[in-house]
Amino acid sequence: MEYQGVNNWHGLLDPLDDALRSEIVRYGEFVQAAYTSFDFDPTSPSYATCHFPKDSLLRRSGLPCSGYRVTRNLHATSATRLPRWARSAPAWLSRRSSWIGYVAVCQDKDEIARLGRRDVVIAFRGTATCLEWLENLRATLTHLPCPFPPSASQPEPMVERGFWSLFTSPGSVRRSLRDEVRDEIARLLDAYGGKGHPLSLTIAGHSLGAALAVLTAYDITTTFQDAPMVTVVSFGGPRVGNASFRRRLEEQGSKVLRIVNAQDIITKVPGFVIDDGNGKTKKDGKEGLTLSWLLSKTGWVYADIGRELRLSSRRTANVVACHDLSVYLNLVNQLSANHRFRSLATQAVAGQR
Repeated sequence: MEYQGVNNWHGLLDPLDDALRSEIVRYGEFVQAAYTSFDFDPTSPSYATCHFPKDSLLRRSGLPCSGYRVTRNLHATSATRLPRWARSAPAWLSRRSSWIGYVAVCQDKDEIARLGRRDVVIAFRGTATCLEWLENLRATLTHLPCPFPPSASQPEPMVERGFWSLFTSPGSVRRSLRDEVRDEIARLLDAYGGKGHPLSLTIAGHSLGAALAVLTAYDITTTFQDAPMVTVVSFGGPRVGNASFRRRLEEQGSKVLRIVNAQDIITKVPGFVIDDGNGKTKKDGKEGLTLSWLLSKTGWVYADIGRELRLSSRRTANVVACHDLSVYLNLVNQLSANHRFRSLATQAVAGQR
């Protein structure tokens, strides 16, 4: 359970524990499978859908021996629309709903024994469609439904408007991503909860997928009273919400491991951060409190969420290379000097120049 963050990965990150490194890469490969399975070709009749059926998705996307079985495909829908002048553009530009990832359950007895639990993985890819890019740009904060009235000491939790839209908007023929996840988690808790092995939920994502992973963790722990431990493994994730949202997420017991390439600009947006991670403003006294209050009215004050594992590639003007999932995974492997992928990591970083 320590590798799932029960103790916030205390003593495991610096230096990076070899077993934890292997687990991080393993969950990253589930995210890579989501990318591999997605049809990126806008000229294809199956654009923005999954290439593979559920029963062969992991095998055909490069994970033939994972020990997991995909139980549900997941879809995200954008509520935004193209501007009027762009409505005569090709249909793929205005595609509102798209395949975003999947839910998979560990079924292999040896893997369950190794983990000490039956693990459920939810994996999300990053931004791919035109409307997803537009949602990313809706970067002001919006209020979350909250059962508790806000106060001066406990302001309302808020999250990025575009991410929340992709998470909660239904499509013309599909339910929202939030509802798809709720339905599947309810089914899996009924099938496996309290029966035999302990259950864990691990939500992994890259870029936009990392933001959706954080929202998914928040929703699961809010919706299900007896939810098992929920862990987020975030690769290159942008900021998601304000300090109040972070506090609520932590109070509900979700654990977030935020893996960041120091050269990746995506991890430094949207908005800006004015506290030190402990709810205190970076400037002391009345000046700091006044600045915090004024900036909070802009809708652009975010908070970094989770325990950070910082990676460092060489400085480069190639923003895409710094953000690529494969570079992240190679950099994680690079943290272990004796790991067989060290040379690949070095090559990947050198290739960014």
